[in-house]
Amino acid sequence: MTSLLPAFALISTAAVAAFLTANVPPALALGVAARSADVVVQRAVAKRQSYKLGQLVIEAPWARATPQGAQVGGGYLKITNTGKEADRLIGGSFPVATSVEVHQMSMSDGVMKMRKMDHGLEIKPGQTVELKPGGYHLMFIGLHEGLKQGRTIKGALQFEKAGSIEVDFHVAPIGAKEGETGGHINHMEDMQH
Repeated sequence: MTSLLPAFALISTAAVAAFLTANVPPALALGVAARSADVVVQRAVAKRQSYKLGQLVIEAPWARATPQGAQVGGGYLKITNTGKEADRLIGGSFPVATSVEVHQMSMSDGVMKMRKMDHGLEIKPGQTVELKPGGYHLMFIGLHEGLKQGRTIKGALQFEKAGSIEVDFHVAPIGAKEGETGGHINHMEDMQH
């Protein structure tokens, strides 16, 4: 279904443009159609964005927007190890947070629990690990500025063997389940049990 999203979005943009052309004054229609096209392009760029660090491929880093006053935020991405040795994601840095930790959420006896991965997250040779809501994720701790939807914030990921790499985190809406769409839960709700 994900592969159909860009085609659907392009069809939707074309349909919106056709409707606007027929029913809205030209100057207004042009602005709305251009905005729709910008959103489609931004989503496509965020989805395809990838970085290479040694044998590791990091794809589509994103974060959820946070409510005003939030002290923590969540970061997500996909990591593929194309090499012959395991490596570990052990943390990173984020300019609007005091620290970045790797965490895991899991269900235990019907209760969602979160724990810090003290030794980081192992990525075995040939393995792809996805950090996503409800599972492994980065925890941006001590936020001194909220994460605002639509922003891109440069941060760094730290790996045990491969070292450090700077990546751009695209900020999705509060409650997003993926970097380019909205969802029904947010990171703060995930933590309140």
